[in-house]
Amino acid sequence: MTALRPNIAVLDEGRLLDDGLDWNAVHALGNLTIHPQTPPSEILSRAAGKQIILTNKTPLDAATLDALPELRFISVLATGFNIVDTAAARARGIPVSNVPSYGSDSVAQHTFALILELANHVGQHAAAVSRGHWSQSGSWSAPLTPITELHGLRLGLIGRGRIAARVANIASAFGMEVLLASASHPEGADGLVSLDQIAASSDIVSLHCQLTESNRGIINAGFLARMKPSAFLINTARGALINEHDLARALIQAFLSGTPINVVNA
Repeated sequence: MTALRPNIAVLDEGRLLDDGLDWNAVHALGNLTIHPQTPPSEILSRAAGKQIILTNKTPLDAATLDALPELRFISVLATGFNIVDTAAARARGIPVSNVPSYGSDSVAQHTFALILELANHVGQHAAAVSRGHWSQSGSWSAPLTPITELHGLRLGLIGRGRIAARVANIASAFGMEVLLASASHPEGADGLVSLDQIAASSDIVSLHCQLTESNRGIINAGFLARMKPSAFLINTARGALINEHDLARALIQAFLSGTPINVVNA
């Protein structure tokens, strides 16, 4: 007897690579349908009758899962899996997988690209040179902003997974001191400092943790108030880790007082 081929849907291949991916191996496993993007209004219609769903950023909440009785497996084509209501999936006995290590090196590199831009303002200076600022200055050096030297600074990482480990390795090569904290252990633990210590003593704070309901908005008014006025805040994880209302208020207050906060929420 020939086993029935499962119906498989990719909900948002377009979020992966501009040129798409080679899905031949997946196609060999079942009846595959690929969608470049799936708007919220079409999630149910495209997922209906599917035993397997592959998604990147298209959300699958509890109500959606309840409406898909044939669903047997979800694969999140990313590291973070907050787009799936995992509690609802667990209650239904639906396994949820992710891809935990595909972006470790690229995200770590991107993190330091942002740190270096805040430290050296390369883009701003390159644009100024193109406008003739340096040639018209009459000086061999015409910096627009102070340069922040990373050597000896303290980098506070919130998260202790693969990406945080790669960022820590790069930071060590720059001669930085690295502190690790975990959103799931805010008071600290073996090898971890508290979130309060990260906020108060770090020259740069960088976020590298999954988004959960317990850490949503973990960077809030209290955390921001404890940070050094000169500190950088880098977020290459999930935007909702930062309470945007609190951040906006802090940015406005800092600007009015003449001490802007350096934030990159990418």
